Order: sequence, then structure tokens, then C-alpha cells
Amino acid sequence: GDGFGSTPEMFKKNLIWVVTRMQVVVDKYPTWGDVVEVDTWVSQSGKNGMRRDWLVRDCNTGETLTRASSVWVMMNKLTRRLSKIPEEVRGEIEPYFVNSDPVLAEDSRKLTKIDDKTADYVRSGLTPRWSDLDVNQHVNNVKYIGWILESAPVGIMERQKLKSMTLEYRRECGRDSVLQSLTAVTGCDIGNLATAGDVECQHLLRLQDGAEVVRGRTEWSSKTPTTTWGTAP
Repeated sequence: GDGFGSTPEMFKKNLIWVVTRMQVVVDKYPTWGDVVEVDTWVSQSGKNGMRRDWLVRDCNTGETLTRASSVWVMMNKLTRRLSKIPEEVRGEIEPYFVNSDPVLAEDSRKLTKIDDKTADYVRSGLTPRWSDLDVNQHVNNVKYIGWILESAPVGIMERQKLKSMTLEYRRECGRDSVLQSLTAVTGCDIGNLATAGDVECQHLLRLQDGAEVVRGRTEWSSKTPTTTWGTAP
């Protein structure tokens, strides 16, 4: 109902799904012309959550390319408060749950809080566009990934490839929000990114008043050198 994928009982009780955590691991990037296959399924997560997993594979070889797992909980869309799963709703959704282990082992490392003093890079003045909003005029969770990477150093973006990302969603934001993206680089000398090996970054997306929207961690590895073609004299 209302574009939120609610069951009839969820709709009656003004309940919607919201994502609280997402973890993505890229085992191998596909290349131009590859055909991929995407499998996705839902399982129970604790007493009052749902886990959605994704598995992306090469359609021809079956090789795993990307694995992702996310945790979702219910929220009352009127009060914006989290809710337990009512028994009527549980009866509707449990038949769709798959009894399976997560496609990814949970990265239980605590996501570090960074601030103006500990961040190496800051990008301010980020605002959503109309296309970034869902039907309830709140920013789609995928948009946060782009905002987080806005403050990642160009040296990493140019010379490294993203191999994993963990996100912890803490607050929603709407069309009038103005955000700030902060990144702290660990595991290498930020003054010498050209020779860096694996790199880890801590991220924070926050509102102007300092309220946290998303905490995150990304891991990067060096790109395979490619041939540079010269021009004829």
C-alpha cells in the first residue's frame, strides 16, 4: 500500500518497512557485455526484523560477483517510531521467509563515529533532488551511498576499487534537508594515496544540526593496472 510494499494488515496499522543496516561485498566486478543473474530472498532477523539477501552471479559461469545482506524493521509511518511485528502481520509475512543462513557473515565491528576533528575530508551542502525521494517525500536509502562517497578522496576513487561497504542507517531525511558528508581514511598515509594498497575509510552522513543519518565503513583495494595507449606522432 502507498508504494511501501505493505501487507494488508501493515496498511491497516500504518506500518512500513525501513532498513537499519546493509552490508555489501564485491567479489568481482562484471565487465561490459557480461550477463548477470540476481537472486534475492527474505528471512527472519531476530524477533522483530526481516533480512533481505542478494546474490549476483555471472549468468554463464555461475561465478559469484556480489553478495549483499540487509536488515529491516517496522516503523509506524505516522509517529515515525519503530514497532514490534503484530501477530496479524507476522502471519502474513512468515510464509514468505526462507530458512537460510545470511549470504554474508555479519561484520560485527563497531562503526566508528567521526567528527570535524577526526575527519580527513568533508563535503557540505548536500541536498536531495526530487528524484531522490520516495512516495513519502523521504530520501531513498540508496541515495545515501552516493552522498557518502562525495567526501571520499579523489585519489582513492581514481586508483582504488570498492570491495565492501557496511552502512548503519540511523535517521531519515526529507526533501528540505541539508547534509554534510565526512570521511576519515585509515590504513594508509593520506598524503601518499598513489602507492597505497588496501584502504579502509570511516564515513558519517549528518544533518546541519549534527544529527547522524548514516554511519558507514568502506574497504578498497588497488585496481589492476591497465594499458595506456599512446597517440601517434
